[in-house]
Amino acid sequence: MGAPPTPVHAGTPARPGPDVPLADRALARPRRRLAAAAAALVALVAVGAGSLLDLRTPTPASVAAPADEFSAGRAYEDVTVIAARSHVAGSPANDQVRAHIEQQLRGLGLETEVQDTVAPEAGQLSGAAGGATLARVRNVVARLPGTASTGRVFLVAHYDSVQTGPGGNDDAAGTSAILEVARALAAGPRPRNDIVFVLTDAEEACLCGAAAFAASHPLAADGGVVLNLEARGSTGPVIMFETSRNNAKLVDVFGLAAPHPVGTSFAVEIYRALPNDTDFTAFLDQKFVGLNSAYIDGGAIYHTPLDTPAAMDRGSLQQHGDNALGLAREFGRTDLTDLRSGHDATYFPVPGGLVRYPGWLTLPLALLAVLLVAVLGWLTRRRGRASTGRLAAGFGLALVPIVAAPLAAQLLWAAITTIRPGYAELLDPYRPIWYRLAVLALAAAILFTWYALTRRWIGPAALAVGGLAWLALLGVLLAVAVPGGAYLTTLPALAGALGGLVALRTRQTGPWPVVAVTAAGAVGVIILLPTVVLLFPALGMAMGGVAALVAVLLGLTALPVVDLLHPQAGGQRGLVALRARRLAVLPAGAAALAAVVLAGVGLSVDRFDAAHPAPTHLMYALDAGTGQARWLSHEADPQSWTDGYVNGVTDVGDDFPGLGDGELRAGPAQSANLPAPKLEVLADSTTGNERTLRLRLTPQRAVRLATLHVDTSTATVLRAEVAGRSVPVEPREGRWGFGLVFHAPPAEGLEVTLTLRPIAGQVSLRAMDASDGLEGLPGFRPRPPGVGIVGSHSSEMLAVARTYPI
Repeated sequence: MGAPPTPVHAGTPARPGPDVPLADRALARPRRRLAAAAAALVALVAVGAGSLLDLRTPTPASVAAPADEFSAGRAYEDVTVIAARSHVAGSPANDQVRAHIEQQLRGLGLETEVQDTVAPEAGQLSGAAGGATLARVRNVVARLPGTASTGRVFLVAHYDSVQTGPGGNDDAAGTSAILEVARALAAGPRPRNDIVFVLTDAEEACLCGAAAFAASHPLAADGGVVLNLEARGSTGPVIMFETSRNNAKLVDVFGLAAPHPVGTSFAVEIYRALPNDTDFTAFLDQKFVGLNSAYIDGGAIYHTPLDTPAAMDRGSLQQHGDNALGLAREFGRTDLTDLRSGHDATYFPVPGGLVRYPGWLTLPLALLAVLLVAVLGWLTRRRGRASTGRLAAGFGLALVPIVAAPLAAQLLWAAITTIRPGYAELLDPYRPIWYRLAVLALAAAILFTWYALTRRWIGPAALAVGGLAWLALLGVLLAVAVPGGAYLTTLPALAGALGGLVALRTRQTGPWPVVAVTAAGAVGVIILLPTVVLLFPALGMAMGGVAALVAVLLGLTALPVVDLLHPQAGGQRGLVALRARRLAVLPAGAAALAAVVLAGVGLSVDRFDAAHPAPTHLMYALDAGTGQARWLSHEADPQSWTDGYVNGVTDVGDDFPGLGDGELRAGPAQSANLPAPKLEVLADSTTGNERTLRLRLTPQRAVRLATLHVDTSTATVLRAEVAGRSVPVEPREGRWGFGLVFHAPPAEGLEVTLTLRPIAGQVSLRAMDASDGLEGLPGFRPRPPGVGIVGSHSSEMLAVARTYPI
């Protein structure tokens, strides 16, 4: 590297160049490098372990727990009853679950009723693929009256399941937790505010139960605070992932009252941007305030036959109940008249609690981070650690791992799914830990390789400042676009800049520079490591690149500590320099090898078998008018079992509009002797150029849903009513331009009134109904061990349709 640097006198700016020794261009350069590296790594590992341990679920309480505490043991007894079998809305099994819930609540002495009504889908009447959506719902509602109520607290979960599984976690966990919370509250002193327990129906179908309660139940008329309990997996910490707007006061209560507060404002921002909904959506549409919580790891079983009580992590159930009980008590004693703060909070978990600060601080903090990093760059140049050119190069080159790591993670997963295509139908692999570790090792390999290749020529200080500059700039971008997520980069950038400034201002040969940069790295670990861990189950391995990105950002916050892993190379020549360069690539090589080994272990241990089946999707559709039947599948690349049923691609929109538009895999099927839904004309009248048809649509077998569509080439629909409820007329593309979907139709059928403007002599209507279960159909071959059912609302569907000219 050349001769030693010329001494710099106090107050005289240094003029660094390519001959400046590498060791003199680090932010921290301890004499005993190995000891400093070991101490720094031990400190960061300890901080990281503490952060991860804080995400553990609590130990489940037994059935003998005190009466005023939540017991996962007691709640699990309800889980086994609720999730004994699949209980889709409208089914006899769902009636039995509802009867159990009523019995439990009435046994506590609570005012209990069943809200039996027809309700539209939450938010809008157009969410289903087939058209405007409604359902017959029967919500169970119980109230614990307050002593001097200032409002109402609503504990909400849905008790129905999907057709493909018993819902042991989704949402027997939430339902049983609420029953146990109700027991604990009823056993203690009455709260100040009313506590209302709402167990909703038809959430899986259309969120219609929650929509019915929030929009029309007398107890919901004045709004209130909603605590919704969900599950999208089988294990992991319970995350408070969604809030109402202007949530600062709600988050304060959550941080103080929830015994295990895990939640981030970043998750809230992401969820608001996603097209996902829960019952909480229906309450937000009616101007309620509140919090939405769920545990989400173990997503492979979501909505599948494997979602049984035995699959549940009772620690997750305990955390759900502990938090719900703590929040119910706190909101039960709080004045609920003023919970809107006017702004959102920024918040995230740390060991021992929840950090939170006002959202209006987001942009000022982001700008302060940019300023401090700029000051650090200026001082780095003034102290002779890097030239302006090197600082610019460090900034530009720091973008390489930020881009390369997520891209490499996505390519890795693409390769894995090529080897094991069944993963494409899963939210996450059954045993994802090996793949997650492989992604982290890959991100580390890219970071270490980049650093080893650039460190000698650019210098550690310039690279460290460049990494912090990207963190600070990303903080500004997030503060503008996604304010709740700005803390992820702003706070580590602030800490890194302050740590670097302290390191540059203290005696370089003492321990304090290492202490300063290690403390700064610890801030990054506390903030970013839990985020990486939570992102994997939240987004699944298909978006593992996001976790890889955050992992690289974590690495950039700790570059001065990473530098301690490299040998001191300044001024070295010949064999010594060669050895130093070889040692510098050891971390990168070890991480790359680990990534390959971990991915290989994942493929080895996470094989599909009878306990962990490969998910497949299959439906059966029969046109009762023509007698033609076909097998249908959503699988883009059908697996071998599905491939035995489907052999081409078709658009089912014309024949089965109730299934929605779009291409599906299809194959010929034998016609089954199944009746189509009956469509009767109860009244037919014409006034001017308008024709009014009053119809009755009656399924002729036990079904989950029924649909009715109008051929808009034969008539224009002007107005429509279903079961006496008006529905909006929103034309759809295609032949069947108007449609209705009704979940849980009553056995006696439902009345539909259509006001039309005729175009042709006869109006053409297409009626369809759908049940679940393919067993017994001609030509159906049961799945062998190792082949399972994908978690889908249309898996195993058996649809029968017929056209009626009227």
